[in-house]
Amino acid sequence: MASRLVGRCVRLLSWSSPQAAARLPPAAAGPAEVLRSKGWLWDTQRFLCEKTGIKDEPYPTTPPHTQLDELLDKAAAPEDVLCAWAEHGGSGNQAAAALVRWTQLMLKTRGEFEGHDPEQQMDARLQDMMRSMSRQVSAVWNGNLVNVLRTLWVMKVPSTDAALGSVQTEVLWRLRRLTYKHLGHLVDWGAARRAPRDVALVSAALKQLELRWTEIADAKTVSVLIANGGHMSPTLMDRLEDKALELAESFSAEDIRKVCVSLAAQSRRSVPLLRAVSYHLLQKPSSEFTTPLILDLAFAYGKLNFNHSQVFQRMASELLPRVPELSPLDVMRCAKSLGFLKWLHFPLFEAFAEHYAANSQKYSTLQLCNLLMTFARLGFQPSAGDEFYNKVHVVMEEFLTGLEPFLQTDVVWSLCVLQQAKPHHLTRLIQQNHVDKLSEGSLAQVENYRLKLLHIAATLNLENPGSWDSARSPSIPPVLTSSSSVSDLRSSLREALQSLAGGGAGALRTGVDTMYGWTIDGEMVVDGYNKPVDLSTLKAPHLPGGGGTQNLPEGARR
Repeated sequence: MASRLVGRCVRLLSWSSPQAAARLPPAAAGPAEVLRSKGWLWDTQRFLCEKTGIKDEPYPTTPPHTQLDELLDKAAAPEDVLCAWAEHGGSGNQAAAALVRWTQLMLKTRGEFEGHDPEQQMDARLQDMMRSMSRQVSAVWNGNLVNVLRTLWVMKVPSTDAALGSVQTEVLWRLRRLTYKHLGHLVDWGAARRAPRDVALVSAALKQLELRWTEIADAKTVSVLIANGGHMSPTLMDRLEDKALELAESFSAEDIRKVCVSLAAQSRRSVPLLRAVSYHLLQKPSSEFTTPLILDLAFAYGKLNFNHSQVFQRMASELLPRVPELSPLDVMRCAKSLGFLKWLHFPLFEAFAEHYAANSQKYSTLQLCNLLMTFARLGFQPSAGDEFYNKVHVVMEEFLTGLEPFLQTDVVWSLCVLQQAKPHHLTRLIQQNHVDKLSEGSLAQVENYRLKLLHIAATLNLENPGSWDSARSPSIPPVLTSSSSVSDLRSSLREALQSLAGGGAGALRTGVDTMYGWTIDGEMVVDGYNKPVDLSTLKAPHLPGGGGTQNLPEGARR
């Protein structure tokens, strides 16, 4: 080791000053001359920081463009690719590129592959191409390797195929050397695959992305990965949301649509990210506000319960001129999404009502039901109500009784809110057999529908008193308000009412659950001199039990 070190030092000294080597002892100078004569044959003026090699012959980084490559670029039909390969042949990398090109042209000219077609894929030229690629798979470039894996998936090659197996194995070995874009493509293209080797490959790619997430630097990859968020770990999704927040300015309108729909599908309400993409969405030109984009964004915002008035105004103004061109399904989707957000744009909903009036025969019963429930949720009454509701009643008379009990209750309750319910609709729903059908389900659902039944019964009693025989009506249990739900404001209000009543027994009721479904915060009866009267003995038609037996005294007020 010492002699090597001395020899190298002598070489350096002899380069900088030839006389220095002469002054060294013979034992050190001798070997140095031999090394110099062997090592400095080409260039004696090379610096230590320079790479070794001949300057006049640089290492070729890109192979020359061959005639096969030119023919592949010019190919206009799948047969052109096969003929070019049969005539010229090529390396494994060129075979992969040719296979990708052949598949692209097949999809362009014939549409999707209808499964594994032996007659089509047993072509000798195609088989030779796949064998060449499989034999030299280690020489295939990373980009071509990922693309050819997708190509084999698109071709619906069976999982037992040797070429597919070799490509999968090579991709798995190269995962650490693939860029984050290649990994993103693997996750995007392979997320729906169910074969064990494909699932293992996608899982390995996701692990690499989780380790290398800081490398991601473009919005498209982020949007693609978030769109496949159902296959990712919560940790990676959190990091991708941070990346999306960082790159939100460079998102296209389509990227924003993908991100929002994916967040809605996963119920991930990331408010900072939604605010950021909403701000940048407003900067986009009208040409990017396509109808599918508006409908998907309305769904996403509605599902996530995220309100942004400026975005809604922009979407409504862009969609309003296109309403006559929408399908009934699109009208129902958009109206329902905005209804969940409690956001009412009068011109847009007027256009929805006009669309139904003009195309009522194209609407299914379910679509009409959703439209009615949305109008009721928003309290919207069309200006041309007679024309709209005449067509609604024609459909309801024919199909209302055939709806399942919960939907039937929702529709009739909506008609009550819109002041369009007819007595025979209401009496049918307060029959005991219908009430019993609504007692199935979760506690919250049962309480919700019990409240709607009370509202329906109250509408029938108050607006059509002669249509309801209280003696033969079923007993609908009231919806009780739990003490835990009493707010501070209600609690202080009840204390004030107690002090007003003077603390007399029976002079005040608080938290009164009525038979109409409403809860009264406080109830008193005062006589002609405004003095509290005992409530316990007085009749109370609003209570489920009817109260006491005495009528209200003359001059008294409840």
